[in-house]
Amino acid sequence: MSNKLEGFVKNNKKEFEVKGPSDELWNRISAELDKKQQKKTIKFYQWMSIAAMLVISLGAYLTFSYQQKDRSIDVADVSRSYGKQEVHLASLIEEKKDSLQVHAKDNPELYNKFMTDISKLSTDYEELKKQLQTSPNSQALVMAMMKNLDIQLQVLNEQLMILNQVNQYKKENSI
Repeated sequence: MSNKLEGFVKNNKKEFEVKGPSDELWNRISAELDKKQQKKTIKFYQWMSIAAMLVISLGAYLTFSYQQKDRSIDVADVSRSYGKQEVHLASLIEEKKDSLQVHAKDNPELYNKFMTDISKLSTDYEELKKQLQTSPNSQALVMAMMKNLDIQLQVLNEQLMILNQVNQYKKENSI
């Protein structure tokens, strides 16, 4: 078989060199090359799936970042027992403040002085609470917060005791 092919090529060698490929063959080759060079277009459903993927990704990112911003650290997050203690002290402080307010009618000047002291301590407590969000040593900061609440409670107890003594003195001297 290879002898026949070699023989055919030898016999027709001149025709191959002279003729070359036909014009029709060149036209078909050119048409195929033109088809391959045309850009592939992305269909509508492909664009929609890309857009949907972007929307889902953006939604997931925004949800995650919103949850991170909204998350704040509370005393109970650091220590459960301190969380309970904070609630207990805060309720006692509010109770004592209400008691002071009852006595405010009799001694408004003294009440205003007392409330100035308590508001300073409350401001300090709120500042400590803000620092808790970024503090690397949250345990020590929570202990300072508990100490502040304890001091507020002690000050309120002393203020109530002073108000009671003042009221007692006024009653004794008015008789």
